[in-house]
Amino acid sequence: MGGTGYKHTMETPGRKIVMTRVFDAPRELVFDAHSSCEHMSNWWGPRKYEVVSCEIDFRPGGTWRIVHRAPEGGGEYDTPAFFGEYREVVRPERFVWTFGFEGMQGEPGPETYEFEEHYGKTTLTSTAEFDTIEQRDSFLETGMEEGAAETWDRLDDYLRELAGR
Repeated sequence: MGGTGYKHTMETPGRKIVMTRVFDAPRELVFDAHSSCEHMSNWWGPRKYEVVSCEIDFRPGGTWRIVHRAPEGGGEYDTPAFFGEYREVVRPERFVWTFGFEGMQGEPGPETYEFEEHYGKTTLTSTAEFDTIEQRDSFLETGMEEGAAETWDRLDDYLRELAGR
């Protein structure tokens, strides 16, 4: 389960990381917020990073790449790049992409996002799969849970902004 103060839950069964969070928005909106640079540039990644490049071809076989810029004196990953390929897109229920980043151990593994709506709220579950437990653990050691929590906080803010338009 996520650390104290997190609004999500996190589990690590076997070679997986499973995170779940409820958003106060319809699933079509939550799903669409993941489908284009127009949306993802507004919320993807920790607040201290700026999205400086985004390419998303949201279809099976399409690729994605997002590059961040860290604040001045950001350290080792001043301009981290994240990338992968879409394997499945079933609007608005789920999509599967591979998720990798520069400097990551091993090949990018599949990550499935599932969107379930109940009474106008959407439960988003992401399941990342790794080749080995060691690869999973090295991914956890990057601070990914904290980064994911802040990213989903930003998504929550962005969804409220969209709903208000």
